[in-house]
Amino acid sequence: MAVWSPDEVRGDGFPRPRLARYILLVVLTGYTVTGITNILIEKQGSGNVPVSIGCMGVVFAIQILHSSRRALRWPPALKAATLGTQAVFTYLPLMLYSQFWGGMGGFLGGSCLLLLPQRAAWSLVAAIDLGAVAYAVHYFPTAAFISYYCVSVLNTALITFGLTRLAQLVVELHAMRSEMAQMAVTQERLRFARDLHDLLGYSLSSITLKSELTYRLVLKQPGRAQSELAGILEISRQALADVRAVASSYRAMSLAREADAAQSMLNEAEIDTSVDICCGPLPPALDTVLATTLREGVTNALRHSKMQRCRIAATEDEGRILLEVANDGAVGKARGVSARKGGSGLENLAARVAAFDGALSARVAEDGWFRLEVRVPRPPAGARVKARPAAGGGVGEHRDHDLAG
Repeated sequence: MAVWSPDEVRGDGFPRPRLARYILLVVLTGYTVTGITNILIEKQGSGNVPVSIGCMGVVFAIQILHSSRRALRWPPALKAATLGTQAVFTYLPLMLYSQFWGGMGGFLGGSCLLLLPQRAAWSLVAAIDLGAVAYAVHYFPTAAFISYYCVSVLNTALITFGLTRLAQLVVELHAMRSEMAQMAVTQERLRFARDLHDLLGYSLSSITLKSELTYRLVLKQPGRAQSELAGILEISRQALADVRAVASSYRAMSLAREADAAQSMLNEAEIDTSVDICCGPLPPALDTVLATTLREGVTNALRHSKMQRCRIAATEDEGRILLEVANDGAVGKARGVSARKGGSGLENLAARVAAFDGALSARVAEDGWFRLEVRVPRPPAGARVKARPAAGGGVGEHRDHDLAG
């Protein structure tokens, strides 16, 4: 079992890429030193030592290149050239002095596994190993030497390949974890911006509406103006609480309570509002999404229409919840509005609803009313529901809930 020093290990227990590369370098150096030691021990012929050590050094240098991540992106011609060069210097001592070391043959086999397609690589490794066995049969025809050369070449090839790939995987894992951390930060920023838009857009619209009403009433009906000011203070406190909830990464909302609040505000603005919420209890996560949709629908109506009447309804039909926010203040006769082209509010809502396998539509109907509709399936009773990550990097709700709750 490997033991890493604290400075060499990430906080999650994974070794650093630099350490992995150092381990690979030490192992390759160790095999090279072993080969040089064998050369010095044998000393066959006057020219054997310097030439053989030189060949070993060239093989080691080429192996270092083959074990780098850049080698994977080399063009086929360059891979063939370096492999051919490595093969020449691997077998040059054999051709000149009838000498062959398993470490050198193993390096060549490891390079084939690293750079070539699997079928061709394993065929060449088998050929290299059989060549080592043939060398042992010819020069050292004993079972011990034959086994030694056969196992030595194969073992060195596999270790070279395995450690190189391990070092590369550590580097890739390190890069992937960094990228995932950046994605998490980006998603949290998107969530924060989306929730601020959904929450504060409604609250600020309400404050603006009530402030305009108070401004008109302050001289004529000071008592009612004071009441409206109290309402503004209450909405301001709620907006502050909403911002704190967003900062803590989760907020629960109720469709029924949101509908009552919307009706009260719109009625005070002298907008005839009807509310019909008869879909029964909802899971907290789904309840929050529908309440957010209602809030955004009312906010958009206040900002972009001249409505006199508004209808809010939530019903259930064949296991699907239908939420409708409609008003008579639509401008123009366009028969459809794309969620992608309707501003960040509709786009955010479409992403939230899609995370629950639902669909959102916004359109001007034949009767001239603008209708924002959401259809979403009701999950089975007692199950746990969690929003799927929204497409395009958005995120759904961040916690799951018991539907029975």
